[in-house]
Amino acid sequence: MSDRLPRTIYVGNLPSDIRESEIDDLFYKYGRIVDIELKIPPRPPVYCVVEFEDVRDAEDAIRGRDGYKFDGVCLRVELAHGGPRPSSSNDRRGGFGDGDGGRYSSSLIYYVVVIRGLPSSASWQDLKEEAKEESDEDMGFSLFD
Repeated sequence: MSDRLPRTIYVGNLPSDIRESEIDDLFYKYGRIVDIELKIPPRPPVYCVVEFEDVRDAEDAIRGRDGYKFDGVCLRVELAHGGPRPSSSNDRRGGFGDGDGGRYSSSLIYYVVVIRGLPSSASWQDLKEEAKEESDEDMGFSLFD
């Protein structure tokens, strides 16, 4: 699994009606795509994970598509496992170490945790509270169905 992570990118801010073929059209020019996992939850945000055959292809895709305007929205493209992403000349989002006055470190690391198979009685608020109690770090949370 650790071999896969540096070759895998996260793509966020996708339109809710996007198809896997459109994702392929956006990224095929950067290198051979091994897998695309499109996640369309009942409510936004829509996102996907794209795995490339080569690490350099994933890095090129990040540089080429992060901040790219697609369907009227700027895409967010970064390494799926987080870590510092290659700098993008068209990154104008602000925050997270890119010139916002030092609010966040440029070496901020993102982690994605996927939890499946929870009983319907479990709430995301309970999971959020549990994670906050167990961590010394500032955390952000998103709910994906």
